[in-house]
Amino acid sequence: MSNFTEMDSYLFGQATHYEIYEKLGAHVCKKDGKKGVIFDLWAPHAKQVFVIGQFNDWNETSHEMEKLGADKNGIFELFIEGVKEESLYKYLIITEDGRKLYKADPYASYAELRPGTASAVYDTSNFKWTDKRWMNARAKKTEEDVYKEPIAIYECHPGSWTRHPGRNDDGFYTYEELAKKLVPYVKEMGYTHIELMGIAEYPYDGSWGYQVTGYYAPTSRYGKPDEFAAFVNECHKEGIGVILDWVPAHFPKDAHGLAEFDGEPLYEYPDPRKGEHSDWGTKIFNYEKNEIKNFLIGSALMWVEKYHVDGLRVDAVASMLYLDYGKQNGDWVPNKFGGNKNLEAVEFFKHINTVVLGRNHGTLMIAEESTAWPKVTGKAIDDGLNFTYKWNMGWMHDFLDYMKLDPYFRKNNHNKMTFAMSYNESEKYILVLSHDEVVHLKCSMINKMPGYEVDKFKNLMAGYAFMMGHPGKKLLFMGQEFAQLQEWSEKRELDWYLLENPKHKYMQDWVKALLHLYQENKSMYELDHSWKGFEWINANDADRSIYSFVRRSEDGKNNMLFVINFTPMERIDYRVGVPEKKTYKLVLNSDSTRFGGDAANKKTSYKAEEKECDKKRYSFAYPLPAYGVAIFKF
Repeated sequence: MSNFTEMDSYLFGQATHYEIYEKLGAHVCKKDGKKGVIFDLWAPHAKQVFVIGQFNDWNETSHEMEKLGADKNGIFELFIEGVKEESLYKYLIITEDGRKLYKADPYASYAELRPGTASAVYDTSNFKWTDKRWMNARAKKTEEDVYKEPIAIYECHPGSWTRHPGRNDDGFYTYEELAKKLVPYVKEMGYTHIELMGIAEYPYDGSWGYQVTGYYAPTSRYGKPDEFAAFVNECHKEGIGVILDWVPAHFPKDAHGLAEFDGEPLYEYPDPRKGEHSDWGTKIFNYEKNEIKNFLIGSALMWVEKYHVDGLRVDAVASMLYLDYGKQNGDWVPNKFGGNKNLEAVEFFKHINTVVLGRNHGTLMIAEESTAWPKVTGKAIDDGLNFTYKWNMGWMHDFLDYMKLDPYFRKNNHNKMTFAMSYNESEKYILVLSHDEVVHLKCSMINKMPGYEVDKFKNLMAGYAFMMGHPGKKLLFMGQEFAQLQEWSEKRELDWYLLENPKHKYMQDWVKALLHLYQENKSMYELDHSWKGFEWINANDADRSIYSFVRRSEDGKNNMLFVINFTPMERIDYRVGVPEKKTYKLVLNSDSTRFGGDAANKKTSYKAEEKECDKKRYSFAYPLPAYGVAIFKF
């Protein structure tokens, strides 16, 4: 009896075979009492398919696959006795016109370490999870719970976070070593989640994992699939969520990959005007075809359900939504209504987000979407895309434009820091300072800052405080928490030696203090998407480039007042208006000695008096240092 049944074929053809990875690919099993591996491949245009690998010395004709009946939708199948786990293999596809194609398995669970391109047999069912408490708590979360919880994400490229010196295998830390070193660091710093770049298998290091060939395989650069599972398990044990970058927008043209898989366009649109990103040199998935949608949906579900991943950050969403994205007139095909929206991609997003979130309560689907497309986080029933969160690229660009300015010119650009609040309720946002902003001659975060070295550090401290106080969940790319000087490169580890310099250690301590303050106070995250959780005290102090605002919790307890000075001018007589006649306790002060300041101001408690300021009835005076940040609790 075939492993791939008529029901499998039907569901696959409807894009609703949500465990398709259990059927297609290579699976260790027993047949007629004999142990081996059953191989199933979807290749509807192929004339013949052979399995070649270590088990048969790569013999091209000894193991031909059987094409299942017409109702099986182009499935080829073969059981081979005695194939050992981790054996390398490929499919040799003979095309209708007689060409030979040597392809990796699109559904492989594991892959050969690059530069090798073969797939590897791996049984992923043996890992013993011990994160039941985490998974049960996750499953109990409602949608509202997710929006009200703190989310502070450490974006990390595992291969360059740190490395072993002098090793001839690139010095990569393994999944096991990352679990022992990265996870405690993230927890100590006060992040809630790790977002990992480049986990799905990919051939070229320089793509950072954004040109995927193995959508079902954790990259072998850092170890085996079970070792990746153990990393996720350890994160959960330590209370850290795991988010993966996931790339359903495009795929590379590498000969062993998905491009023209069975001799004809299969995974990509057949018309190159729809099926290629010429700027990126990649192919675009064919979202019209149910089997392709199923391939992608199955991949997403596998990471979330089989590997217990807590969320997916979906890359390059805008490139999927717009048919003319990055293309010139004549190089793209309008939709049936004559517009530039990719209607199939829109439906794909509604489908995948509804399924992933519906089956896995408490998980996240995050859109990296750079345009003003409406309702990215809106409900599918209301014609939204149904993402949990959207990266706030508009906030990021405005923030960075402002932070790069000489303080003298900031007064004329004051609205760059206030504008994002005008649209804050339109989506559920994550504020991001991602890897894309510290590569390709854009400078590291510290070197974007104007002024002398001492000013750069104070500027960045003020900027991070503004980000932490502003509504929206948070994401910061690795290295920027201690003011990495060099731009990021995947070819080397972060410059951890900088922490021997007190200025860099002070920055790391500042970010750590901000993150812990964030996690410990509901007012800083509970009402991120509502004006109930935020109030400008003074959004218009352009001449002094000072911003003051309040963050509120639902129960009105532990509210926070932020005062941030973005100039080198000390304001000894600074007075801030406040909403209530209360005592305001200074809980974080950038001028403290623990962050390299002189802590001239020892006072930590300020009682509001009935004296009008900032159009408020009450106020108090506070000596605000140059580039000073003062955060009060009331």
